[in-house]
Amino acid sequence: MPAPSVLVVDDQPINVQLLKKKLEREGIRVTTAYSGLEALDKVSKDRPDLILLDVMMPDMDGIEVCQRLQAHEDTHSIPVIFITARSSKEGKLEGLGVGAVDYITKPIDLDETFARVSTQLRVVSINREMLNLQGRLTEARRAATVGAVTQGIAHNLNNLLGVVIGYLDLIKAYHDRPELVKQNVQSVEDAVQRIVNIVKQLSSLVVKSRPPLVKCNLQQMLDDALTRFRHERGSQIPVTLNNPLGNVPIETNCEVFEDAVVKLLHNAWESYDGPADKPRPIWLNTEQVERTPGNPAVQINVEDRGHGLDAAMRDHIFEPFISSKNTVGVGMGLTIARHAMRNMGGEVTVKDRQGGGVCAAMVHPIAKRVLPDQNE
Repeated sequence: MPAPSVLVVDDQPINVQLLKKKLEREGIRVTTAYSGLEALDKVSKDRPDLILLDVMMPDMDGIEVCQRLQAHEDTHSIPVIFITARSSKEGKLEGLGVGAVDYITKPIDLDETFARVSTQLRVVSINREMLNLQGRLTEARRAATVGAVTQGIAHNLNNLLGVVIGYLDLIKAYHDRPELVKQNVQSVEDAVQRIVNIVKQLSSLVVKSRPPLVKCNLQQMLDDALTRFRHERGSQIPVTLNNPLGNVPIETNCEVFEDAVVKLLHNAWESYDGPADKPRPIWLNTEQVERTPGNPAVQINVEDRGHGLDAAMRDHIFEPFISSKNTVGVGMGLTIARHAMRNMGGEVTVKDRQGGGVCAAMVHPIAKRVLPDQNE
């Protein structure tokens, strides 16, 4: 492991040499500068772990040097310890106010200086290790996500392809019975459509560009979402809609918004156990919230009284292909809904519902905001 490096900056050569010798005896690599401009030049060429900076220097004092370091992304994180003859509270507050981490007053006590330098170098080492661990954790999460997605794709597609092959075998076996051929062809078509849907959903996760936003009527979007949900389920499923916000216009992409609501409704319906013909009550409520001051948003709560959140799935519920069901081709609804909302400045969260079941909350800004480009 390389020795830590310290840049000592002072217009008095005797002070520089005393500090240099003391720190080098303690195993610290030291570079020196005798003016503010020279210090900035040294930092640009070889970034030190810590800077000991005299406050009172001609041409450019330590305060301005520190301000310039703080103004640049590459140098603002370098800790600066000021060296000054000032002992007043105001002088120290001025230095700390521009970004210094500590103060040493003249005349310099070398042992005290080394102790303060050692403390800051330990902090630097800990921060560096934390960043390293964070990077490794990010890579591990990314690898785990890729593995989960790959495994989920393989599992779902293999099962669906098995279904297709099975029905094709039935078509061959009953080729002389048109009614059975027609029935099995429909089953093949359904399985192929589910494969197409998986590919489409995966594509939507990869695409990060924002869809075009227009003003859409909230009530109309909710009505369309309920109509589509019931059509996809093939029955008139009772959903209690309570929309006190009425026809409030929202700047959104109607198709994406509707699709996210439908996915939350499907998730609520699937949270119930037992036969599909048993009552599965679902509530869809709206309210106005503020995620940040001055930025109103619509929150849509989709509630059920199903079996609730599985403890084993609680921390992974938004990961692709995570599902409590064994049905082929499911497990991406919440992943897609959250991705879509975040892409438009919103959010999707899921929590236990008081009294049993689950409440999924979808938040979407009412007015269009200038968001950072996801592709940058």
